[in-house]
Amino acid sequence: MTTMYALEPAADPMLCSGHAACPGCMDALSVRHVLARIGTNAVAVIPPSCMAIIAGPQPYSSLKIPVYQPTLEASAAAASGLRRALDAQGKHDTHVLVLAGDGGTYDIGLQCLSSAAERNENILYICLDNEGYMNTGAQKSSSTPHYARTSSTPSGKPTRKKNLTAIMAAHGVPYAATASIGFLPDMLRKVEKAKATRGFRILTLLVPCVDGWGLADDAGLQAARLAVECGAFPLYEVEDGNRYTLNHTARTRPVSDYLALQKRYRSMGQADIEALQAEVDQGWNWLLRLAQPEEAQMAP
Repeated sequence: MTTMYALEPAADPMLCSGHAACPGCMDALSVRHVLARIGTNAVAVIPPSCMAIIAGPQPYSSLKIPVYQPTLEASAAAASGLRRALDAQGKHDTHVLVLAGDGGTYDIGLQCLSSAAERNENILYICLDNEGYMNTGAQKSSSTPHYARTSSTPSGKPTRKKNLTAIMAAHGVPYAATASIGFLPDMLRKVEKAKATRGFRILTLLVPCVDGWGLADDAGLQAARLAVECGAFPLYEVEDGNRYTLNHTARTRPVSDYLALQKRYRSMGQADIEALQAEVDQGWNWLLRLAQPEEAQMAP
């Protein structure tokens, strides 16, 4: 049986209008849908990030659930403490939700995140991955893709993007997945699945940054879709650390279509484009080997 999800959040959104997001921000749009699925029985942990600016300074907030703002490296520890405090009060059904950027997840918060995953803390960690430190001037993070230009890599990043989902899966956590606002039904299904699962869960959402990526104000969704369609950001999920499922099995575009939307790749030569295409192909083939056999057979 196929479960259908409405593509619009509730009439009374939990992310209020009037927040400080940039025009065309995919961060705000993604969180709007996530919060609508999580519901009001939740608390959010938001470290310094674009989302912290969008949420607003305490005691004010654009979210209709309690928000705790820890230091950049401490999100997973803060969420673990909140989880245990709520459990001590008998509030076992209250969700503890982290909304963190890639800088506070892939980099500065990784040690804390790994510890929470190893302990299998009952929290839902959502990484809003805009592939750089966009809130402080678009510096590179370890989530920044190979060859992308940032303010700290003006000639292009010389190293590959870190595979956070595979790292988290290696901890044997109950649920780790990637998702994209460009494929909303898949994202909503994964939020619902994570919400219904106990233990440590992590979702990495690709949120194209209009300013940091050099996109037109209305091109965020298009970039989110093309990233999946070319295989640069594959949609997959991992259960219990070893059951890989590839959710979008057709690559219908070359990587060059995705790069052409973004100013951060404007300086790339043909040789670098071909090298990046080869990297994407390699990652795709790796996923096919890990995914369920029937899905691997469906792929081109």
